[in-house]
Amino acid sequence: MAFRVETVQEYFDRLGERFVAAGAKGVNAVYQFELAGDGGGTWHAVVADGTMELNTGAHDAPTTTIRMKADDYVKMTNGDLNGQMAYMTGKMKIAGSIPMAMKMKAIFPSN
Repeated sequence: MAFRVETVQEYFDRLGERFVAAGAKGVNAVYQFELAGDGGGTWHAVVADGTMELNTGAHDAPTTTIRMKADDYVKMTNGDLNGQMAYMTGKMKIAGSIPMAMKMKAIFPSN
């Protein structure tokens, strides 16, 4: 299924379509996204054992925080930028639980 998006806002507007409940089974975490630059902002997704609730703004105690430029995030979610390479080259910074960040691929798959 293709999930290409043009903007960060479109990504978050369609996150429910991308969410895989089976991938989130047994996961209880708050994923925070801090995206800088044009079209950026802060969102957080509360994942609770196969369910997901998306909110705008920061969470008081996120499990994992992803920080990167908004345009790079769009590239990554479209499958045009490899997440591991983004992390290794400093385009993506992860705070908090790295193992929970790695689970994101099963919960919110890219193209």
